Amino acid sequence: MDKYQMQRKTKQFAIDVWRFCQKLPHSREYNGIVNQLIRSSTSVPANYRAACRAKSTADFINKLKIVEEEADESQFFLEFILEINENIDLMPELNRQIKEADEILAIVVSSIKSSRER
Repeated sequence: MDKYQMQRKTKQFAIDVWRFCQKLPHSREYNGIVNQLIRSSTSVPANYRAACRAKSTADFINKLKIVEEEADESQFFLEFILEINENIDLMPELNRQIKEADEILAIVVSSIKSSRER
């Protein structure tokens, strides 16, 4: 996967999460989790774009580590919602988002590892 494909993939992830969050209940409890999820999921593509503009390998790795952290945080909040969600209709989409976060994490971790080996 080249950097442009990854930029599209991460941006689509953020858009999909944002749209998913619109379907969740509005309550004090959910709003706190949803706000965190939106922040972390939109941080993934923003920081990936920053990594693509890195000035050195070390800078690239450091920025990818931020992407890794934000993708992992997004996955945590999605898993948390999976545990508390009572709407069966949301389960397939929720599971798809968790899988997408996992795929992004795997790609980023692999990129970090490859960059360190160079």
